[in-house]
Amino acid sequence: MRSGGVWLSSATPEVIDSFLNGLSSEALLALPWMFEFWALPHQLPPEGAWKSWVIMGGRGAGKTRAGAEWVRAQVEGARPLDLGRASRVALVAETVDQAREVMVFGDSGILACSPPDRRPEWNATRRMLTWPNGATAQCFSAHDPDSLRGPQFDAAWVDELAKWKKAQQTWDQLQFALRLGPNPQQVVTTTPQNIPVLKAILKNPSTVMTHAPTDANRAYLAKSFLEEVQSRYGGQRLGRQELEGELIEDIDGALWTVGMLEAARGPSPERLSRIVVAVDPPVTAKASSDECGIVVVGVLSEGNPRDWRAVVLEDASISGTPTDWAKAAVAAYERHGADRMVAEVNQGGDMVEQMIRQQGALVSYRGVSATRGKSLRAEPVAALYEQGRVVHSAYFRKLEDQMCLMTRTGFKGEGSPDRVDALVWALHEAMIGPAKSFGGDPRMRVL
Repeated sequence: MRSGGVWLSSATPEVIDSFLNGLSSEALLALPWMFEFWALPHQLPPEGAWKSWVIMGGRGAGKTRAGAEWVRAQVEGARPLDLGRASRVALVAETVDQAREVMVFGDSGILACSPPDRRPEWNATRRMLTWPNGATAQCFSAHDPDSLRGPQFDAAWVDELAKWKKAQQTWDQLQFALRLGPNPQQVVTTTPQNIPVLKAILKNPSTVMTHAPTDANRAYLAKSFLEEVQSRYGGQRLGRQELEGELIEDIDGALWTVGMLEAARGPSPERLSRIVVAVDPPVTAKASSDECGIVVVGVLSEGNPRDWRAVVLEDASISGTPTDWAKAAVAAYERHGADRMVAEVNQGGDMVEQMIRQQGALVSYRGVSATRGKSLRAEPVAALYEQGRVVHSAYFRKLEDQMCLMTRTGFKGEGSPDRVDALVWALHEAMIGPAKSFGGDPRMRVL
């Protein structure tokens, strides 16, 4: 709500006091339930005859509250028993449990936002809210797109679409179900991810979008939380996505895409044939140098190389002096019970081995030299990911950020892709090299 051209949600205390002093006692009692007064600009629906409103923002940016208040605005009339613009609403989340716990019962969900005389009742058996005026809202799971076959609605709230496993199928079924009333509408509240269905929705002429970073809602978030996440993730691809609410799309010619990395999530094989630690030392020996890439990879290499599988176990990369990174590399070697450590020696030569030996005299070590460019070395490793033969045992955000910036024409990020280089050396040592020489049979050279 505006007063004198100023958003009251971000106005000075003097402006707010002036506004409150001009309200009647009845208006003051109703004020806590008037979202227009408290809302931030991105939480209010744009004007115009739109079909889909996408609220795209960072974690904690107030998306859930905006979705819940929009549902209220659709189903509530001027008085508790008066009809609103909509009477049958679909609430769609990744699971029914998430729909119930976040959209219905959450701190910013529909029940928390509803005034006592208009609060709907929850029917657990039917997974349905019913308002005093007869309007209903039913919960659906994106794991079961076909559950949207049959029902029909005049409004829908879709939460966290970007992380649904069956996003396209569920979205399609919802569109067929939105067929009641003169202008059925839907609101999508999501932290963005680079998925086709979200990009298609945003490109649709009937879609409008509002956007806000996490920091926009800082008044309702713990200061320590904001400081911590900004310190950890600010400036990274993950931070731009999860905090700034940006849709980070794949760059042209990228060897790894977001979709490839999401498909690579998985558990480590129950047993491993070999574990390799790869080290990509920085060019200079200063503590302020580029990071030293240290990546641990395991491989299950039994039978035909076509059946071999690898797992990225750890990204132990650090910034520091040669002593620092040598200690970290040997610690990773010992922690995982590795069979081999490889390190690129193009820049450091014998010094690299000396630093490693000082920290672990018994390490099984081999120096490797790069004879081809980074992109050429990385391409066969990226092919392993395309074939589904490498999994990540955890989210390695900094490593994965670098991977998505490695293209066929070079690295498009800042500095050196030390983590990617270490990953490439590790997978060459653990999987690609052994597979190429398997039995000396050219037919086995599948990598």
